[in-house]
Amino acid sequence: MKPYILLCIMLCPLLLFTACDTSSEPAPKTQPATKKKYEGIIVALGDSLTAGLGVEQEENYPTLLQQKLTEQGYSFKVINAGVSGETSSGTLSRLNWILSQNPDIVILEIGANDGLRGIDPALVENNIADILQKLQEKEIEVVLAGMQMVWNLGEQYTTSFNAIYPRLADQFGVIFMPFFLESVAAEPKLNTADGIHPNAEGYSIITDNLVPYVTQAIERFRKKDDSE
Repeated sequence: MKPYILLCIMLCPLLLFTACDTSSEPAPKTQPATKKKYEGIIVALGDSLTAGLGVEQEENYPTLLQQKLTEQGYSFKVINAGVSGETSSGTLSRLNWILSQNPDIVILEIGANDGLRGIDPALVENNIADILQKLQEKEIEVVLAGMQMVWNLGEQYTTSFNAIYPRLADQFGVIFMPFFLESVAAEPKLNTADGIHPNAEGYSIITDNLVPYVTQAIERFRKKDDSE
């Protein structure tokens, strides 16, 4: 049985209660990072899975990603722009703030809360498409992190939702991580007590899975920068 199907069976009621938290936090009031100190800026954009709900700040994936990139010799600043409870509509509405951070690369992880609320997949797809379009207009490299929805919402809905991410990745030609929670979803020892948000060990795995996609984006950014 696939992990995300098992997650549905075991934890769907808790998912609906926890992951759909409607009390979205305000956007972080960080100042744009200076490019004099870094080769580039990466913004991690998403919901509670990016914000790191349930773990210490030093344990969330943007912080771990910063450490991993530094260890590998990459001089990139990683900004955590995750907001718990956020939907694709919320991300689209605060995109101007994201752009004010002058990102060279954006890691986009969004849509789980839309799916758990049963929001029309067409609307979700349109929102994410608009986000990708606006980012590409600014010549920002994007890593799109895919999400897979629980099956209790019905086969038709789940199939439609899960198809959003690979279709958009192909349409926009962005770097695509097929499933953000790969090897972590439905693994009790890798999640917090709520069963759905990764713990420190889970985020370590997510970060390791994500690093190759981010370094690919960095190489794209460097090639584009060299050609200008």
